Amino acid sequence: MKHRLLLASCVLLGLTSSGCGSDDSAPDPGYRTEDSEPIDVDNLSIRVSGQARVLPEASRWLATTGRSEPSLSGLSVTIEEPLRVAVNDLDATFGSSALDDAGAFGVAGILVKNVNVGLAVGMSGPGLMRTSTIIYDSSFTGSRPRTNLIETRAYALPESFHDALSTALGESRLLGHTENRARTLREAGFALGRVVDENGRPRAGVRVAPSRTELADRIYYPSADLGSVNQEGTSEEGLFVYVHTGLAVESFHVSVEGEEDAVPRNVVTAPGLGLMFTLHPGLHPPIE
Repeated sequence: MKHRLLLASCVLLGLTSSGCGSDDSAPDPGYRTEDSEPIDVDNLSIRVSGQARVLPEASRWLATTGRSEPSLSGLSVTIEEPLRVAVNDLDATFGSSALDDAGAFGVAGILVKNVNVGLAVGMSGPGLMRTSTIIYDSSFTGSRPRTNLIETRAYALPESFHDALSTALGESRLLGHTENRARTLREAGFALGRVVDENGRPRAGVRVAPSRTELADRIYYPSADLGSVNQEGTSEEGLFVYVHTGLAVESFHVSVEGEEDAVPRNVVTAPGLGLMFTLHPGLHPPIE
């Protein structure tokens, strides 16, 4: 039943067949492909490793406001499929790892056949909002991952940052976007995006555009001090936030406005979940 539910969700959300269980076996891309062998994606298992840290923009805000960062050492993180998480699929989580003192994690045995729109690192704990950070997005390749994912970056979102961002948006906006269902971003569900350059530096004055134009009025750009929001463009911190409806799962793409070479990114939102991702030039995220 849960697999039929996921398939139905894929159809309703308008996701491509490559992201919802199709047989996308194909030669692994490389310098030479004429002698390559097809990869059996349905039996492929990979390892994901990387490092978790407090969201850089939140870390700077905490320091500026005299707050301390929550410790991540020993925190258990999960490798998960964001669409499956959003629709409460029982197979949403592929494995878990405890963070070491440097925030490093690693999970092996991830079956690629269970990946739909991508892979994410799920995180929650004392003083932290429940979030899911995208570390692999099928938008870049049009397919599931075919190799181990290394040096990935996942971010923790402090509760205090979430609370300040909710306050900046204001109850009236949140209630308006959710038909009086939510007074906080957590209740509504949200996506928090970072726009950076090729060196990982935040980009100011940038606008982002959703693939569904009717969702554009749900995108806000917080000021660096989280004292206010606007709908004109990013501050020097390069952040934007999308406010979900507080109801059923939504899926769409978002890209940097006016930049045709920018790869649109998958966004999946649901109540109670914060999705985080980074918009960057090129196919690979910069090492920060």
